[in-house]
Amino acid sequence: MKKSKQINANYAFVLYDVHEKRVHKVFKVCKKYLTHHQNSVFRGAITPSNIMKMRKEIEAIIEKDYDFVSIITMMNEHAFTEITLGTSLKADGEALFL
Repeated sequence: MKKSKQINANYAFVLYDVHEKRVHKVFKVCKKYLTHHQNSVFRGAITPSNIMKMRKEIEAIIEKDYDFVSIITMMNEHAFTEITLGTSLKADGEALFL
């Protein structure tokens, strides 16, 4: 069996939809590693080893048959284009109007 080449990602997005009993725990884990972007979305620079740590911590919290977590990894923050529609949240959770 041929092993696929592992790419060392240095930037990640985490998007999640988990039961309300577990949402705060997942939020706290993501906050340790990434920047809170919008509701259940985090993103930011992260080392490959921290991606693995974060994944293991999240896996220990969620119920795989009920919860959804997506970790999208890429080489850096310049490797994607973002189109944002609607209102963005400030760090304190209030709406930011431009």
